[in-house]
Amino acid sequence: MSYEEKARAYFKNGYNCAQAVFMAFSDVTGMDTDTAAKLSSSFGGGMGRLREVCGAVSGCFMVLGAVMGYSDPKDTDAKKKHYEIIQEAAQLFREENGSIICRELLGLGQGPSEPTPEARTAEYYKRRPCEEYVAISARITEKLINKYKIR
Repeated sequence: MSYEEKARAYFKNGYNCAQAVFMAFSDVTGMDTDTAAKLSSSFGGGMGRLREVCGAVSGCFMVLGAVMGYSDPKDTDAKKKHYEIIQEAAQLFREENGSIICRELLGLGQGPSEPTPEARTAEYYKRRPCEEYVAISARITEKLINKYKIR
């Protein structure tokens, strides 16, 4: 199963967009899916339904951080390289979708949404493009992992 397919499946099973992307790459991050689900749970709905950065994009950033992030705060070269790759990921997503901001992608007004998640009904999936954003983000994540030979 491809990473796109895994991410879609997690999303369809009720995980939020950040969880779906981050969990799809558990084999790459070396993290069990329960821990991955908990760690990424705050980033759905544009960070806790604040409708800021898209959760699928945040999931991508989390994968890239887990596999190629820096840990030495004095290593400015590593920090710069990592931020370059994060900005590249954001640009790839933005080029394809016009934005990395949840409320803009979903055509919502300003400000946070009600914290209660919407029920995942057939109607929800019809009007929300989130599953597609999850797949796109997983594809971009895999592309960058392969480009920078991270494994």
